[in-house]
Amino acid sequence: MADSSHGHTPAAWTGVTIAFIGFCIGSVYLVMAEPFGVIAGMVVVVLGGVVGMIMRSMGMGQPKETAEQLAAREAAGARETAAAAGR
Repeated sequence: MADSSHGHTPAAWTGVTIAFIGFCIGSVYLVMAEPFGVIAGMVVVVLGGVVGMIMRSMGMGQPKETAEQLAAREAAGARETAAAAGR
């Protein structure tokens, strides 16, 4: 898993950062018992997901895995499992 770059893209960082800010906004207003602020925070959280998806569709996200890469990854996993079972 160390060689995986899952989530290390501008789209992921931006979406998560916006969602985190929305979570913080909603949390503050929840403590203050202000329902409109909580709803605004939830809207910002959803906006973070939308921005992340838009950025991914613009090519700033993780590239899709090809069929050859998928087959190679599955074969490597099978070999690793067989080697572990043989110990």
